[in-house]
Amino acid sequence: ESQAMKSWFLTGAGRGLGRAIAVAALERGDCVAASSRRLEDVADLTEHFGDRVLPLALDIRNRSAAGPALAAARERFGRIDVVVNNAARSLVGAVEEVPEAEARDLIDTNLLGTLWMTQAALPILRAQGHGHIVQISSGGGVISWPMNGVYQASKWGLEGMSEALAQESRHLGIKVTIVQAGHMESGFGRSPAPDQPLLDAYAEPRALLSDVGSRKGNDPADLAADLLKVVDAEEPPLRVLLGRPITDIHTAYEERLANWEAWAEKLIG
Repeated sequence: ESQAMKSWFLTGAGRGLGRAIAVAALERGDCVAASSRRLEDVADLTEHFGDRVLPLALDIRNRSAAGPALAAARERFGRIDVVVNNAARSLVGAVEEVPEAEARDLIDTNLLGTLWMTQAALPILRAQGHGHIVQISSGGGVISWPMNGVYQASKWGLEGMSEALAQESRHLGIKVTIVQAGHMESGFGRSPAPDQPLLDAYAEPRALLSDVGSRKGNDPADLAADLLKVVDAEEPPLRVLLGRPITDIHTAYEERLANWEAWAEKLIG
């Protein structure tokens, strides 16, 4: 089915999934404001796609930069149909090991940075009477695994915020989708910080995680193609899994329900 051309605003468009989404949207004729912390990571898109791409330098941790960046996109393209909050960073480490500076930077980026972008986008989308906010989460927005606790905290926080936002903005014509993306071949993983202790007490779960992390990941281009289908849907879902099997989600929810029910009986009895 043919779709009208869309105008996108993307964060974290310099590499990985963000870059793949930008290219997929541009290749089908859409317009994209592609932002990254470093302008040179997105500037080359104009060589292939000309005026249909607006490259922007944007650090989402800087709340005051969000409004002007979105305003520049609206001015260039006349409207913003889709805002994709993709910019994020990872952090590997046991909960006990994570240094304060790293924890604060991660929350500043993944959770607060996305909040600032969302807050700045909403007045534009409200004035238009339409728009779609896509929050890139992870399978880690549903299930936590060892050595990623602070990263997971940011994604669980993002999901809670976005679920509330969907209920607040539906009557304004604004749609919200949380994309729980699977592990990708994108170089997203970040090594422990130089000053981060590696405690022997956590050697066992660390080894377990490195085994999981060595598995082949999804191709970001495949996930980007799937995301276009989600964005084009008349009624897009609040949550969607991309590149992640639903089986482990089933298991996690079944265990939670069983635990809640078992303890409800114990505590009532």
